[in-house]
Amino acid sequence: MNDYEFGDWQRILFGEVPGTFLLEVLGRTLLMFVVIFVALRATGKRTVRQLSVVELVLIIGLGSAAGDPMFYHDVGLLPALLVFIVVIISYRTLTRMAARSPRVETLLEGKVINLIDEGEFSYHDFGKEDLAQDEFFMELRSAGIEHLGQVRKAYLETNGTISVFFYEDKDVKPGLPVLPELFAQRTKSVAGKGEYACTFCGNIQSFDKPAAQPACDRCGHDTWVKALDSKRVT
Repeated sequence: MNDYEFGDWQRILFGEVPGTFLLEVLGRTLLMFVVIFVALRATGKRTVRQLSVVELVLIIGLGSAAGDPMFYHDVGLLPALLVFIVVIISYRTLTRMAARSPRVETLLEGKVINLIDEGEFSYHDFGKEDLAQDEFFMELRSAGIEHLGQVRKAYLETNGTISVFFYEDKDVKPGLPVLPELFAQRTKSVAGKGEYACTFCGNIQSFDKPAAQPACDRCGHDTWVKALDSKRVT
């Protein structure tokens, strides 16, 4: 059992290595910084914004290999460099295979998912993704969208971003509101004449009179909110 002494600043600050090891840590860190930089450049990526699954695995692998040799005195540099080489070769191999084979690309990156089609949810595809409706509405509001009637197409890209294509102002139609104060007014009954949006699929139906729990013609659900009709704010 090692002797323990309270207030042993040598142990607290330096652990079981001498203070001169800090100079080695400095050198190790600078070297691994250069190795990380060269490795990321070797992947062909100029910037890292939204990472794909393969790129995330790359970053985690490189980070794990780089961290320990920087400050653990008993971890050598050569094993870490070997890990870097293996990870980069694996990444380059997978990306080349994905470029040549659509099947491999789909396996690695997934598919682009159509979320909105002509102002309505593509709910058959939307349900396959772990994208909450509130989160999706937040993305739409960030793009200046008030309701789905302003959106012609929206896609969930393989890197997690959402691409939105708008109707021309003259083609905007009534749609399901994504503003929280309006969406919160959803109800099981229709109060009176007007156009209402199904909160599940975004389908718009016109009603001539009040109705209790009317079913959506498109998806069969029965929760509605007053449709919003306004141009997109640019």
